[in-house]
Amino acid sequence: MLYRFKSQATEDIVMMEGNARQLLDIVGKASSKGILTVEELPAAISALESAVKQDATNNKHNHDAFAAENHADDAEKIHVGLHQRAAPLIGMFKRSLADGKDVVWNV
Repeated sequence: MLYRFKSQATEDIVMMEGNARQLLDIVGKASSKGILTVEELPAAISALESAVKQDATNNKHNHDAFAAENHADDAEKIHVGLHQRAAPLIGMFKRSLADGKDVVWNV
């Protein structure tokens, strides 16, 4: 399943379900449909930035807890880390906050 994040301040962002759920769990919105109001965006931004910082500190391989060290598989060598998955949403959240717009997904 795909998750489509929308805001009137930015272009849409589409993510695979697993990645979207991981990021939504971090911001405390673990649901298949939802909204982050303008008032909730600062806490969501802070939660994502803190998770990215903690993950980068705690995990050596590509900054991600789900990657294996010294993996021979080419797909694993180019594994997308948490910081890369979170960056589009952090950007959307910041732009939406600046413009005073809510963020919704799958509605």
